[in-house]
Amino acid sequence: MEDVDDFLSDSAALFGEKPVDDGTIRYGPLVLTVAPKEGKANTLLADHLFSPSLLLAEFIERGTISLEGRSAVELGAGCALPSLLSSTLEDPPALVVITDYPDDTILKNLTANAERNKPHFNSRCTVHVLGYEWGKDVSPLLKVVESRRPNDGGFDVVIMSDLLHFDSSHDVLLRSLSALLRRCPHARAYVAAGKYTKAHVCDRFVEEAAKAGIALEEGVVESVWKGELEVSGGGLDREQLAARKGMSRWWVGRWADQ
Repeated sequence: MEDVDDFLSDSAALFGEKPVDDGTIRYGPLVLTVAPKEGKANTLLADHLFSPSLLLAEFIERGTISLEGRSAVELGAGCALPSLLSSTLEDPPALVVITDYPDDTILKNLTANAERNKPHFNSRCTVHVLGYEWGKDVSPLLKVVESRRPNDGGFDVVIMSDLLHFDSSHDVLLRSLSALLRRCPHARAYVAAGKYTKAHVCDRFVEEAAKAGIALEEGVVESVWKGELEVSGGGLDREQLAARKGMSRWWVGRWADQ
């Protein structure tokens, strides 16, 4: 992984992006905070909201990423914008499991975000927050989905926002993705990265995913913000949202043999 200071300065210097790390983020009905700048929250960048989360949130809002009636898990969720937003939709997923590293500071903020926004959850969506370290036993996560739909063998959707810069962790990240993604034709992984993550790092992840049997196809990103919900906090006007969206890349993953 790149040095954290270099990672953040690259983002700001190359793209004019200032991480949203000092206050409240509002997206539609959601009111979110990032974790305090301390300990693992700082090391693992859970104390920022980066552009790929905004990209995925806009796609979820617009239905470009459809989660209706599905089971979804988000890895390394940070403040969990994409997964929490999905729970508020008119046609929500049936189940959302939000995960991040099992650190008290990270999980306290993540749980607070879920509890604060609970009144906005669609009654047809069940939301869980769990600590999970990539590469470890996924059975506690699978038990949640299997308690609702026995024998499913995994989640319909895995969301991964801005995790690829942890290049030394690609192997454990792929191990978790492979174990969590349901083996069926309609199962999908939605992966997003900032352009501050080196292209060769993203390419290597795509190559390693292919070796694991998961085909990742890159999607098009327009530098135009098309979301209709109001977004504020950290200077996020529509111009800034469009710029930050354009700073991102995304892929749709599926089992190659399905």
